[in-house]
Amino acid sequence: MAIKAIACELPAAYDRPLSRLFIPDIIEIAVEEGVVDEISPATVWRLLDADALKPWRRRSWIWSRDPLFYERAAPVLDLYAGYWHGKPLGERDFVLSADEKTSIQARRRLHPRRVARDRRGQRVEHEYERMGAWAYMAAWDVHRARLYGRVEQKTGIEPFDRLIHQVMRREPYCSARRVFWIVDGGSSHHRSTFPQRLQAQYPNAVAVVLPVHASWLNQIEIYFSILQRKVLTPNDFVDLAEVRDHVTRFGREFSRHAEPFDWTFTRKDLRELMAKLKRPKTAIRVVIKRRAA
Repeated sequence: MAIKAIACELPAAYDRPLSRLFIPDIIEIAVEEGVVDEISPATVWRLLDADALKPWRRRSWIWSRDPLFYERAAPVLDLYAGYWHGKPLGERDFVLSADEKTSIQARRRLHPRRVARDRRGQRVEHEYERMGAWAYMAAWDVHRARLYGRVEQKTGIEPFDRLIHQVMRREPYCSARRVFWIVDGGSSHHRSTFPQRLQAQYPNAVAVVLPVHASWLNQIEIYFSILQRKVLTPNDFVDLAEVRDHVTRFGREFSRHAEPFDWTFTRKDLRELMAKLKRPKTAIRVVIKRRAA
């Protein structure tokens, strides 16, 4: 218990200029305070690893500060499931997930890649010359598995509007009953201006803006992660033209063989997740108050 108590304290409590205590620090403090004469690092690790609460471990995370997170995110999950305001979507209704992937750089390596003979795969030169960067706009048809994208010099309202025109001026979207555009709250499609701007341009288009920090609910991010892994890693391009060529060609190839993403996270799952995230906070407050008392 003493070892766990030390691990749970802030380093400042022991006058350590650290961000957190590591096992050698815990051992040193335990010996100084007379908890043990000596103890092995493996024993300390085993004691801490077996504990249920591990406040000495840190993991960055982010949660939306939007008080209407559920109310704004749940309709997006309904659209993925084929519903809008409780009613099934029709044959002439389409759902698009759209966003921008910023700063796709062209990094020309100073030395060519090499394949090692020691079974460790490729070796990519660390030093590179920056050859510029692109912004990539893309829209994913959630149910038809079609990708539409364009490479632009920068992000902004006008470049994103060009993506909208590229999609909405072709069939089946131009003659559709409704085309739902799922976007995050970025400056190019902010909640306060984008819905009105979109519908003024295309009366059959409906903007559905996600709450803050909800990009994990935007399906286009799945495609961006695939693009990053399969095309942009490692980043080794001669110039911007080569980057644009690879990104554009991969988009066409992906769309030709794509199937809808197997999305199973529903409105009910979101409600349960939010309830689960609230419970640990309450429990931690109770423990802290009891300990302080």
